[in-house]
Amino acid sequence: MGLSIKQSEFAAEEFERFAAKVRTDLAALRRLLDRPDFGEGESSIGAEVEFYIVNPDLYVQPINTEIAARVKDPQLTVELNRFNLEYNLTPQAFSGTPFARTEQELLAATRRINQHAKPLEGELVPIGILPTLRQSDMGAEVMTDLPRYHALSSALLKQRGEPFSIHIGGNDVIDLTADDVYMEGATTSFQLHWRVPANRFADYFNAVQLVTPIALALASNSPSLFGHHLWDETRIALFKQSIDSRSPHHKTWRHPPRVYYGNGWVRSAWELFAASASLYPPILPVLSEEDPMAMIDHGQVPELAELRLHQGTTWPWNRAIYDHADGGHLRIEIRSMPAGPTAVDMCANGLFVIGAALAILDDIQHLTSILPFHYTEHNFYRAAKYGIGAEIIWPHKDQVQLQDTPLLNVARALLPRAREALQRTAVDDTEINRLLGIIEGRIETTLSGARWQRYMTQSLLRSLGPSEAFRSMLALYMANQKQNTPLHEWTLSP
Repeated sequence: MGLSIKQSEFAAEEFERFAAKVRTDLAALRRLLDRPDFGEGESSIGAEVEFYIVNPDLYVQPINTEIAARVKDPQLTVELNRFNLEYNLTPQAFSGTPFARTEQELLAATRRINQHAKPLEGELVPIGILPTLRQSDMGAEVMTDLPRYHALSSALLKQRGEPFSIHIGGNDVIDLTADDVYMEGATTSFQLHWRVPANRFADYFNAVQLVTPIALALASNSPSLFGHHLWDETRIALFKQSIDSRSPHHKTWRHPPRVYYGNGWVRSAWELFAASASLYPPILPVLSEEDPMAMIDHGQVPELAELRLHQGTTWPWNRAIYDHADGGHLRIEIRSMPAGPTAVDMCANGLFVIGAALAILDDIQHLTSILPFHYTEHNFYRAAKYGIGAEIIWPHKDQVQLQDTPLLNVARALLPRAREALQRTAVDDTEINRLLGIIEGRIETTLSGARWQRYMTQSLLRSLGPSEAFRSMLALYMANQKQNTPLHEWTLSP
């Protein structure tokens, strides 16, 4: 979605040609995946971090294009709304201290961007949903004025045929409608890319799917929207509903939402690309000149631009990524974790989800055979709603009957296994112990970013009105965040 699109309206013929090219790309991808050596290479990680921009009063500051113009960094991109930016971190080999390198790059980039933002009265905040966000801050006028966002919004609205409807329960309930996709811009995330062996992609992907609910609960950092106390990860519900292009009045078959957890345990990488092509109509039909079949015939690796673009307009919480770089390879994009609270916390989340997936990798075919897929989807939404207080359905190697289990118990049991699995990789023990120690700290203190925000806001509400309580909590959050102090060490007293 970061590519340059110069138009926002497309003819029916362009959609038809694009869909045909996607089918050609799918056939080409199948040929690539059949190559015995395809996707061989060292494991690596990459990450993207989305930010809010706030003004000195800690309300949103819609100046992303102005900041980007000053910074002039190709790794910094503007996001859907004018108060959001995204930083794309340099890929790192999964050896030595990959997350320490990522952490230091992120801290340096944040400092540099803030230096340019300060004269514009702006400052970056990594947080799932900004606690001080107001309904008056939202609207079509807040969207970044780029053709790709206009095209995206126009296509999704056209498919839906009416405004988007958002209903989220919780301690409060929120019901609202939006006449554009701008509500999606209220959600910011930490997206992790993990290069995995192409010949075992399905096992790795299924392992990530199984452990994602645990990682999400421990990382949760989005407990409110517009002053309403909602899910621990309100962002999950908001993102899904804010761009749901399905017509509520469609009387026959309709495709699943474009934001989804999955359609079942995966048997191959190819089926993930094929399913997105068959289930979701194109919305950005931008065509390339590439002939992928001819390139494969000549032993080259095609970009598969149309397939990649189409894949980028579906938003599963874990997404298969094809990349033609480095001889062609596959990655898993782990998309569900929120931005924040700190750089080191985000890195700990990243190492934990990889370690947890590696811990169950050798058992994954057994585990997926005894746990129907819809239960792991159930786990995901329980984790999003209840965070570290969730109960989930978790399979065990020797379990006869599935049953509810406290998520924290599963996390506690999985953590040492994740440590052991990571120790069999090329990652340094110092990195493993430092970052998994942060996860252990959260488990033992039963504290997540969402829980910290709730505790602090409730405490402040004893002496302050709601808007001032949220603003004071955010000020404390930002003070801790700037120190890069791990969340579990933050004080719970205002």
